[in-house]
Amino acid sequence: MHAVKVRKIGNSEGIVLPKEALKALHVREGDILYLTKAPDGFHITPYDAEFAKQMELAEQVMKEDRDVLKVLAR
Repeated sequence: MHAVKVRKIGNSEGIVLPKEALKALHVREGDILYLTKAPDGFHITPYDAEFAKQMELAEQVMKEDRDVLKVLAR
């Protein structure tokens, strides 16, 4: 477990994540992280559940309507 301190950053407040945490999350400056409320507090992740859901639907449409998409691509 890593302890992080809330600090003043410009006109806001924030935390700085340790290098080890950034490496484990596979993120770097400019990437977006998501906070998810959990029974024990919050979880932080680079995984966007809504985007993943949309991609599943898109893949399903592409699979089901493959012939239509080929015609439209011409």
